[in-house]
Amino acid sequence: MAKVSFYLFEKSPERQVESTCRLCRKILRQPERIWLLCADKDLQHELDERLWTFDATGFIPHGIDQPQANVCISAQLPEQADWIIFNFNAGALEPYTKFSHIIEIIENNEAAKQIGREKFKQYRRLGIEPQTYKL
Repeated sequence: MAKVSFYLFEKSPERQVESTCRLCRKILRQPERIWLLCADKDLQHELDERLWTFDATGFIPHGIDQPQANVCISAQLPEQADWIIFNFNAGALEPYTKFSHIIEIIENNEAAKQIGREKFKQYRRLGIEPQTYKL
């Protein structure tokens, strides 16, 4: 069964894109691959730009619709199951059993929190008890 983690920013004004870059850098210390599931083209380009410039001392290898990269930004789900999925879409990830870990990052604003609450309820209805990390 998939592990679902919510990163909830209660006090920090950090944006979802910044959080994603930090988590990608941390996760990539292990031999993992990260899929940034994102249908919004503007957000895809913002993630792409930020991954290039986020860390002045180290580059996070990535690409848009490039599944051979360690980090792939795409509107489509990967075919292989060996990815950690960051879900930037508005709903819970339905084919959740295929992947080992799904990450949801919830910014500290009311609109994001409302979407996060709905996703949390959707995962529970699917029989998953998400882990929540408050930051």
